[in-house]
Amino acid sequence: MPGFRQTENAVVVREGNGVWKSVTGLGKVQRRFLDPVTGQAAYFGTIDEAAPESAIVTARIKVENRKITEAEWYLARKGDPGLNGPQVAGQNAGNFFEPDNLAMVAPSDKPRPKEKRASRETLLGVTNSYFDGITTHDGSIILAHPGCMRVENGRTVTGAKGLNNNPASDCASGLANINVQLVAGRRFPIVDEEAQMVLALATFVRKPNTATRRNAFSEWFFIEDNKIRSIWSAMFYPAPEAPVPNWPPYEGNWPLPSSFGPVK
Repeated sequence: MPGFRQTENAVVVREGNGVWKSVTGLGKVQRRFLDPVTGQAAYFGTIDEAAPESAIVTARIKVENRKITEAEWYLARKGDPGLNGPQVAGQNAGNFFEPDNLAMVAPSDKPRPKEKRASRETLLGVTNSYFDGITTHDGSIILAHPGCMRVENGRTVTGAKGLNNNPASDCASGLANINVQLVAGRRFPIVDEEAQMVLALATFVRKPNTATRRNAFSEWFFIEDNKIRSIWSAMFYPAPEAPVPNWPPYEGNWPLPSSFGPVK
């Protein structure tokens, strides 16, 4: 369709290129969600590629007049740059990538009973409470069930006990010292009211004068009884000069104070 636009990890890709050439099939995890209000649909799971192996992805599409006008991909692959940049020989890349674990603990896309569904407005408010809790470094703000699970690029990052026999973590814990200054460019393109799921897209901007990379993420929030039950994310760590999210109303790298840039 004229005006069709596609990005892969915030980089504009010409129609018919990128994943359209690399993908050989869908992977073990395939979840699909719909939002008739916004005219958008999304896929979360894994895809198979000819090289290098597979990817954990979020793919969002927008449909107008029965034609696709937008496609936005968040892809995580083995060996991708992580919090500290590209992989160094002999060291892990720093990005999580565990498709096998994702296959074992994958979320459901089945409809919830009608009598247990919250309104669209409630689902959005509950989701946004998570980002407010992160930016204020106060987990008590987050509307979440105790023990809520979080999975990043296939790795379960909640539940295990920490050092010194600290209690098991959940999605609302450990925020006091998290290196996030802003949850910037928040978008909520899909609210699947039947599945009680919200897809949120945003960028974690780090505290001033730190070298840690931003991460641009897609996060899938599953909500029960007006509280977050679990969060599933496909994310990537863009280079400092990369424009993210590169979608309206946040095209390009919207102005930020220079102090928010990485230490040289």
